[in-house]
Amino acid sequence: MKKILIVHAHPEAQSLTSALKDVAVTTLRARGHDVQVSDLYAMGWKAGADADDFTDITNPDCLRYVAESRHAFASGTQSPEIAAEQQKLLWADAVLFTFPLWWFGMPAILKGWFDRVFAFGFAYGVGQHGGERWGDRYGEGVMAGRRAMVILPIGGRAPHYSDRGVNGSLDDILWPITHGTLFYPGFDVLPAFPVYQSDRMDDERWQQVKVDLIDRLDTLFDAEPIAFRTQNGGHYDGQQRLKPGLGGGEGGTRIHLVQPGDPVETVPRPARRAAS
Repeated sequence: MKKILIVHAHPEAQSLTSALKDVAVTTLRARGHDVQVSDLYAMGWKAGADADDFTDITNPDCLRYVAESRHAFASGTQSPEIAAEQQKLLWADAVLFTFPLWWFGMPAILKGWFDRVFAFGFAYGVGQHGGERWGDRYGEGVMAGRRAMVILPIGGRAPHYSDRGVNGSLDDILWPITHGTLFYPGFDVLPAFPVYQSDRMDDERWQQVKVDLIDRLDTLFDAEPIAFRTQNGGHYDGQQRLKPGLGGGEGGTRIHLVQPGDPVETVPRPARRAAS
């Protein structure tokens, strides 16, 4: 049995996004897994990061959010709802994020969840910094040993999000999320599960989408994650630039994916951090 957290961001319980979340909950529980859901709209989650996130402000005259986040995490003076979400993340073996693609990104309420929950000392500002090492990030960190996957309804058509599509490739659009937000604190990130033309869904297609999603859920702990290069695995130099000879034949963000024939990364597998 595995433990799965679903972080859900859609204001309508009858939406396609919510239906996909429900399929995930039902399927995973039927497989014997333990599932928790953070339904952000139902929770009334506060999206804005502000002074109310801390119960002990060190500088009431000028809010320096990063500094206050660091102090609050270290001293146990974060707001209770932030600490609760962090404990859910530490509890989980895998985290699913269910949200619609809005304006090439996530809904504001989910962005606010990351802004507040991924605190200094928890998801960033972790590990030793010195020499060529820039902390425990990009493959290391608090979320190491856990898996993450995005389940993503999209209004547009699949060709619009292809390598030559007018909207740009979906992998590039999701890069700030998959690489910059999830891989950064150590998640093994699985390829996203997009559902295109989400506002044009008939019953026949919905039945196929459910089958496809269940197939993906059944391989949640077996599928190969996206082959992002680890920061401290030897592929980057002291300025955190990809070393010469690596990434050949690729362009854009794809140069940061491990390619056949690349040297084996040397980053050790960090110990998984458990919930307190």
